[in-house]
Amino acid sequence: MKLDETNKAIIKELSNGRKAFSAIAENIGITENTVRSRVNKLLEDGVLQISGLVDPQYVPEMQVVIMGIKLSTLNLEEKAKEFLALKGVISVVVVTGRYDLIIHLATDTTGDNSLLNFFKNELSKVKGVSDVETFVVYQSHNYRIPYII
Repeated sequence: MKLDETNKAIIKELSNGRKAFSAIAENIGITENTVRSRVNKLLEDGVLQISGLVDPQYVPEMQVVIMGIKLSTLNLEEKAKEFLALKGVISVVVVTGRYDLIIHLATDTTGDNSLLNFFKNELSKVKGVSDVETFVVYQSHNYRIPYII
């Protein structure tokens, strides 16, 4: 689906996911029903997701980790899906550069979902991983993630 200018304007207005459709309609000069139908279509097509996100700095037990993954296979899409199914994984992207995949992960510093347990119990499920570099996020700015731990 290609986003037209109206869809882009609606999505920009939804930076606050709780904003009323009537306010969006007024701001961009279309009807509330048009906003509603377009948002519903964007949601159905998987283009848009409206969700609550947290700043991990305000969740003391949450530890955010970014991992660079090198694979011994070129089946990147399949491996990305395998990683996405692991406990604690927020997102997986296929990239260029020295890694094949970049993974965003939320771990728990106080429970069973620790980074060590991710390596022992989750990462070990994926075959064909040749190298992993882990970046623990100590501080973030304008970074929000789903609360999944």
